[in-house]
Amino acid sequence: MRRTLIEFCITNLANGAQKARAELERDSNLDVVEYGCLSQCGKCHHTLYALVNGEVVMGENSEQLVENIYDYIDRLPL
Repeated sequence: MRRTLIEFCITNLANGAQKARAELERDSNLDVVEYGCLSQCGKCHHTLYALVNGEVVMGENSEQLVENIYDYIDRLPL
């Protein structure tokens, strides 16, 4: 089974996504990585987000971001 890739921008982590990253890292089915920039500066400035297998998933706070990421993963085809 292929693991889901979750990518975070280091600036977005500093803006509040760090708590979401820490929670997601505890899930052994996820590969969680961070980069200096994901070229989503407009989103990064206004909301918390991560790339899930290359697709943007957003949340107003870290709890909502985690919830939205898991909802997105649940909709992925097997």
